[in-house]
Amino acid sequence: MNIIEGHLRLNGSEKIAIINGRFNHIITDRLVEGAQDAFKRHGGNVENLDLILVPGAFEIPFALKKALESGKYDAICCVGAVIRGATPHFDYISAEATKGIASATMEFGKPVSNGVLTTDTIEQAIERAGSKVGNKGAEAMITIIEMLDLYSEMDK
Repeated sequence: MNIIEGHLRLNGSEKIAIINGRFNHIITDRLVEGAQDAFKRHGGNVENLDLILVPGAFEIPFALKKALESGKYDAICCVGAVIRGATPHFDYISAEATKGIASATMEFGKPVSNGVLTTDTIEQAIERAGSKVGNKGAEAMITIIEMLDLYSEMDK
């Protein structure tokens, strides 16, 4: 049986964007740092890494679609943080951000990762932004790196 899988390697020529929803910036700044570190550690050229800032998680899909339409990027890593509050707002924003990211990914057929945290508490978000549970921004970038390699393997 032939196994086709991606590996964690970049050749330095890949053009990647990180789209960051700035709301909850204490958390999202750490996610961006994690994504950037993973990019560099796996052979990425920082000259080929762009950071696109949007107000919050709800706006990520709009910027994602525009970035994919531009054709400038080989892959896009989305990060943000939606933390549950006392109203249903959390449910709407989380659902729309997730649906929008998935929809754009399917429409354009390029690797996109969803590193948008959806947590019940600020403590859970902090844990996922580089403390107890690792950095989900780094994990989102690692997903992109593996998927880029997988796409190239599948084209062979």
